[in-house]
Amino acid sequence: MHRYDVLIIGSGLAAATLALSLPASMKILLVTKKAPEDSSSYWAQGGIAAVMGDDDSFDDHVRDTLVAGAGLCNEAVVRQVVEAAPAALHWLIDQGAPFDLEGGAYHLTREGGHSRRRILHARDATGRAVQDILLAHLRARANISVLAQHIAIDLITDRQLGREGNSVHGAYVLNTASGKVLTISAGFTALATGGAGKVFLYTTNPDTATGDGVAMAWRAGCRVANLEFVQFHPTCLYHPHAKSFLITEAMRGEGALLRLPDGSRFMPEHDERAELAPRDVVARAIDLEMKKRGLDCVYLDITHKPAKFIVSHFPNIHARCRELGIDITREWIPIAPAAHYNCGGVVVDAAGRADAAHLYAIGETSCTGLHGANRLASNSLLECLVYGRAAATDIAAAEPSPKSRLPSWDESRVTDADEEIVIAHNWHELRGFMWDYVGIVRTSKRLERASHRINLLTDEIGEYYRNFRVSNDLIELRNLVLTAELIINSARARHESRGLHASRDYPGLLPEARDTVLTPS
Repeated sequence: MHRYDVLIIGSGLAAATLALSLPASMKILLVTKKAPEDSSSYWAQGGIAAVMGDDDSFDDHVRDTLVAGAGLCNEAVVRQVVEAAPAALHWLIDQGAPFDLEGGAYHLTREGGHSRRRILHARDATGRAVQDILLAHLRARANISVLAQHIAIDLITDRQLGREGNSVHGAYVLNTASGKVLTISAGFTALATGGAGKVFLYTTNPDTATGDGVAMAWRAGCRVANLEFVQFHPTCLYHPHAKSFLITEAMRGEGALLRLPDGSRFMPEHDERAELAPRDVVARAIDLEMKKRGLDCVYLDITHKPAKFIVSHFPNIHARCRELGIDITREWIPIAPAAHYNCGGVVVDAAGRADAAHLYAIGETSCTGLHGANRLASNSLLECLVYGRAAATDIAAAEPSPKSRLPSWDESRVTDADEEIVIAHNWHELRGFMWDYVGIVRTSKRLERASHRINLLTDEIGEYYRNFRVSNDLIELRNLVLTAELIINSARARHESRGLHASRDYPGLLPEARDTVLTPS
């Protein structure tokens, strides 16, 4: 058994911020499934929203967030995050974050749903620039250990120890190289595992986004909320050799236009804000135009801007597209929507505390009340920063889980799997029907079909999990199926169309906006 003061599961911006904000006297372990760079944060392009300009205000940022959230945001939480944003950004700048400058000041860009330029960015690869700096700091800290190529299986709770109560004492973690399961004891445990984009066939997320934190927290007895609100990014590069490559919303913020194959624009017909409408509006508009006209994709056009401007502002997108034979200075970019961000997650308070004692959830894994029914662009990395710092402050002042002897992982009654193809088949089946039945526009019948399919998969995977040794693929599939079930149940419980949840059977809004909260039985 290994003992740490704080166990952090994940390696994105929320995880790194928490680890670096904790006291140096604490012994910290950061566990990540692959390399620390394999996180959604690392691949984030656009930037981080904060009130930094003279023409901006907290009230404006709050209002934009509330409007995007379609009436479901917790206004007190929104204001708390918005007002904490400048200090959080200055902390990040002090760490060495290389945000772009223009004329001696930070260059602020604008994205859909924002009424002002307030997005700090590092070209079109903000996540990578920020994470490279923070990961270097993590590796330099003597009190922080980073355990790569390890995946958490489950949290260790009072229930598993045969005790009364609802406290988390650590986690079982699989070394994916050796197959050995480690028992990690911790005074505090934080879930920062990102989202669940891989539950859908098409996603902008990396392969690590398999809903691990939501699934582990649910099995540990924690509530989840608003999981029906899955944000589909409107502009994912459509190309057979471009896996999950996102075209940042900042490109539309800088004037890029959406076009049909004949060159005509369509967004002005869907929303007065046109290309700068919030993501849910743009994604549904693109989805409708593609289905109505039988199109595989639509196009994003920034060719009317000077080539020098395009290359300097979007160098990574320009380079990647050139590799695929597309010169974005002269050609339109083929795009289509893809699953991008989960606005719901584990229910937490203002310090990131989940329902179980000594357990925190931060970043995309959590549901804080900030995003409501639709996340405002570039508020996600901001949430990681603010809640990572808030959780660190809370942990530093709290009483840890008492030290106790935790049982080792028991695999005495299992055997090696002899049908790995079953896992691969179930994975593909899950992602296919989730895309078809629980995608951008839903119906009650589609959700019913998805629920039936998920029940069959749950039984099959449960039997597999009980009888065979765990593997990375089996752990991820188990978590994906559970997270998919929670998404479906949340969607079936919402009898309206609000934000990211669009239902043909319930096209109107209910008079009162309410969270969809699911509680483990």
